[in-house]
Amino acid sequence: MKKRWFLLALPAALAAGLMVGVPFLDREAVIARPLDGRSALAPSWDAAFLPAPVAGSVAPVQGLAAVGSATMHGDGWQSDTHPVAGPFGGAVEVRSRRAGGKLQRQCATFLFRRDGNIFAMCGGLFGFRIVLIDPANLRALATYDLPMRPSAFQTIIHRDPDITSSDSSGGAYMVLDDKDRLVLGDSRQQVRVLEAAKSGSAWSVRSTRAWNLRPYIPHDCQNYDNWFTNGPCDMLTSVVPGPGGLYWWTTRFGRVGTLDPRTGKVSRTLLKQEEIQNAVAQEDGAIYILSDHALYAFEAASDGAPRLRWREAYDRGSARKTGSINQGSGTTPTLVGRDYIAIADNADERINLVVLRRGAIPEGAKRLVCSIPMFAKGASATDNSMVGFGRSVVVENNSGYTNARSHKDYRTVAGGVSRFDIRDDGSGCDLVWTSPLKVPSVVAKLATRSGILWYLGMEGVRKPDTGKPDDQLWSLAGLDFVTGREVARIPLGTGNN
Repeated sequence: MKKRWFLLALPAALAAGLMVGVPFLDREAVIARPLDGRSALAPSWDAAFLPAPVAGSVAPVQGLAAVGSATMHGDGWQSDTHPVAGPFGGAVEVRSRRAGGKLQRQCATFLFRRDGNIFAMCGGLFGFRIVLIDPANLRALATYDLPMRPSAFQTIIHRDPDITSSDSSGGAYMVLDDKDRLVLGDSRQQVRVLEAAKSGSAWSVRSTRAWNLRPYIPHDCQNYDNWFTNGPCDMLTSVVPGPGGLYWWTTRFGRVGTLDPRTGKVSRTLLKQEEIQNAVAQEDGAIYILSDHALYAFEAASDGAPRLRWREAYDRGSARKTGSINQGSGTTPTLVGRDYIAIADNADERINLVVLRRGAIPEGAKRLVCSIPMFAKGASATDNSMVGFGRSVVVENNSGYTNARSHKDYRTVAGGVSRFDIRDDGSGCDLVWTSPLKVPSVVAKLATRSGILWYLGMEGVRKPDTGKPDDQLWSLAGLDFVTGREVARIPLGTGNN
């Protein structure tokens, strides 16, 4: 009886301990504290390179903020392009901000409001935090903590960082709508709208609207306040404002649904035994969702319910690769031009770039445009969205990388960045160039007004007395979109992750 009482009391005691200790250890510093290991090296520029705009365009999507500011990948098309020139030549000042307090955080998503202030989504040991940042001095203007994710709690009790690193649910794929509000799904199966407001000189971030999806999503999830579970658990992966004013939502374990924010009506369908870990792409009239088995195109029926347009299976391989979040594609689907959509598959030995026609196709015609093997055999994986612009797709190789919390030996990172072009007549795709740049895992960005692809690249730094691998030198590396040649390098600092 005493043992039973102890087991029941332990969750409550842990919860009380977290409430007392975590706020102190995890307080966000208002004034920016620079990251350790800042580099003293000067930026380098290729004087022969002449910045020039890249041909192409990305259409805005109803309900979302402007192109370049709306999503983790820039826009509703998930193109990872931004209509800016970016830095090149001249003096550059590198500023940094260490996220979190004694408990450090990693910030994966940055969205830019019309006033220039930045919404950052920063993940830590106990969950996600939204930080409103002044871009001029990196000062934290306000914060908002989301509920602790089940995977974060499970990482703590099992001491396994892979549990958190393999979970993209709970708010990471937040988006900025056309009213400068954040829209996201939290770990309590709530769709939330968050707004930043200023009163005098003080800013705040608050939840202004919320909808409970628990009646539609199994939610018996192991967490600090629910240790002993006996039912299924599912988690919101993403929520996006979509065509017709609906919110589209997905869950990790295959649920796809719509929410009408005007009436609260919810509709849903289930992709049986499939997992959704990536963001969704969209255009007016269609939503594109990638599971670990297939790529889907959905539209809203007259009653708002998800209606399937088409499904295209891909090669998911025989196992999860090092450098991937699950056994499936690691890429968010990317719309390319007006006609195409691109993903990477998870084929054994070498993954493939897969390009499909996204519109209606004649009877008997194939949706597939091309499937091209990428990178070296046994060293080919990607877990990041591709850059898509014009008729071009650019892919990075993340093979050999685990995650920032546990990775130690960066010699295992294979590296490589490749650009492919879809042929004018849609008859196939061709490799244009490959760069040896090592990019462990980062969302690349194309500055369309200068033609520079920006990556967080790295190279080894060795201690002269031992010759053993030590910290890595991290830099913003700029590649010429046309040739793949490195034309810029801005050293940031050294560190293990």
